[in-house]
Amino acid sequence: MHRYRSHTCGELRASDVGTDVRLSGWLHNRRDLGGILFIDLRDHYGITQLVARPGTEAYDALDKLSKETVVRIDGEVVSRGAENVNAELPTGEVEVEVSTVEVLGAAAPLPFTINAEDGVNEERRLEYRFLDLRRERMHRNILLRTSVISAIRQKMTALGFNEMATPILSATSPEGARDFVVPSRLNPGKFYALPQAPQQFKQLLMISGFDRYFQIAPCFRDEDARADRSPGEFYQLDVEMSFVEQEDVFRPIEKLMTELFEEFGNGRHVTSPFPRIPFREAMLKYGSDKPDLRAQLELVDITDVFEGSEFKAFAGKHVRALPVPDVSGQPRKFFDQLGDYAVSQGAKGLAWVRVGEDGSLTGPIAKFLTEENVAELTKRLALAPGHAVFFGAGEFDEVSKIMGAVRVEAAKRAGHFEEDVFRFCWIVDFPMYEKDPDTGAIDFSHNPFSMPQGGLEALETQDPLDVLGWQYDIVCNGVELSSGAIRNHEPEIMLKAFEIAGYDRETVEEKFAGMLRAFRFGAPPHGGIAPGVDRIVMLLADEPNIRETIAFPLNGNAQDLMMGAPTELEEARLKELHLTVRKPQPK
Repeated sequence: MHRYRSHTCGELRASDVGTDVRLSGWLHNRRDLGGILFIDLRDHYGITQLVARPGTEAYDALDKLSKETVVRIDGEVVSRGAENVNAELPTGEVEVEVSTVEVLGAAAPLPFTINAEDGVNEERRLEYRFLDLRRERMHRNILLRTSVISAIRQKMTALGFNEMATPILSATSPEGARDFVVPSRLNPGKFYALPQAPQQFKQLLMISGFDRYFQIAPCFRDEDARADRSPGEFYQLDVEMSFVEQEDVFRPIEKLMTELFEEFGNGRHVTSPFPRIPFREAMLKYGSDKPDLRAQLELVDITDVFEGSEFKAFAGKHVRALPVPDVSGQPRKFFDQLGDYAVSQGAKGLAWVRVGEDGSLTGPIAKFLTEENVAELTKRLALAPGHAVFFGAGEFDEVSKIMGAVRVEAAKRAGHFEEDVFRFCWIVDFPMYEKDPDTGAIDFSHNPFSMPQGGLEALETQDPLDVLGWQYDIVCNGVELSSGAIRNHEPEIMLKAFEIAGYDRETVEEKFAGMLRAFRFGAPPHGGIAPGVDRIVMLLADEPNIRETIAFPLNGNAQDLMMGAPTELEEARLKELHLTVRKPQPK
């Protein structure tokens, strides 16, 4: 018999009754029922119940051992009997009567329970992540991640893509976040940058003639944590294709996502095909460029209805309305709670009216609406008895943010929200540039390597804020999974695009020397995308926090509490790297 096990803890069945077996695993739980010990023994594959009877060596050994001790046991498989079957376990028809116990790894007192979710705080869990990962939910999430990545590789290969690796040590690149930098010992005073994305390298692979590339790529960004973004590092499915237009990129990615979410979504429906929604339309209708389409409500721009109005709350402001049908049975509390929610999102309040059986409007602002206002709102919003309308007014971006959140919350509260479904969409036609609200300077609004719609002519003849890019995002259930673009592969268009954003020719030639040199030796039209693996798994696992799908994440302050990173370097190492440390002075 094998030194440690003849079977795993998830393997034994009724057909094994009468067999002598050897199992190894962790003492998951222990129960003493009438003097008989029942032990749940756990390994990677499952749980098997053990039985130890009083007066035996096995009983004396198991009775003293702490939970999470690693043991090897020998024993005989016996039937539980029909009345004691545990239908929730694959091994639930049998148990093992233990004859011999060997301790393989003793366990110290636990900082939190493993066999139950006990509400321990995240910092503690990250400090003892190796214990946290033993818990069923976390173990399941990490295995899901493994299966998803394996499936992605198989599906991408079947679609004709070639998996390739790109460098980790590289040069800095304007990807929209801070780089993590690595000092060079051999080149004093110079630094490598860890890649925020393999952007330039995957484009260079297209220029090299490889046509279809993919990679499960590690990316590094020195940015703050959010529920859907892990600080420090993350992984993405990096994709690039040659001789393609926008729809050519969409087809394989849409097929991949549909199959992936159908395979691992536990029966949740995937809506297909994915709608294409222009950026500006998304901002107007949904208040967000990552709309949650499970909410079956839309915002309506009614700014023009109140032009010249004497109603000061709306006059001279951008006004958005949210019509909500079928709320006639909702009490006043429904409206008050939505108002409180709007305030929590940054609003000063939430104006609203209700539509009565006779079509008249009632509510806090009804008296401020003229007959013309009421007629136009009724027509524009297709109002009918039982409807309510919520209003937001202010600056465009502010109103979009607040009313976009209210749209989703109202849909959930009023029964206009789809559950158990994955609603994807493509957001397209992003503005190429945006204006800094503080300085007024023009800068890239998305990916600086994107091809502008209209090419060089658009850059030379249009207001920069009117230029659209061949840029797109894929969104699922209100979560942005990735951005992508058709790339700017022509040197003169690229130089002009960067010039508009304030980069002189010399700077661009210096920063992107390798890329521009490659473009000048025959570059094919190409484009790509990079869906986030962590976010895909987060959606499939139905987890609200991305760290729940990563084996060893950093905490919100970009610290590894388990390994103690980041750490200080010894003086000798600093000297070797030609570095001195200047710590911030206390304020």
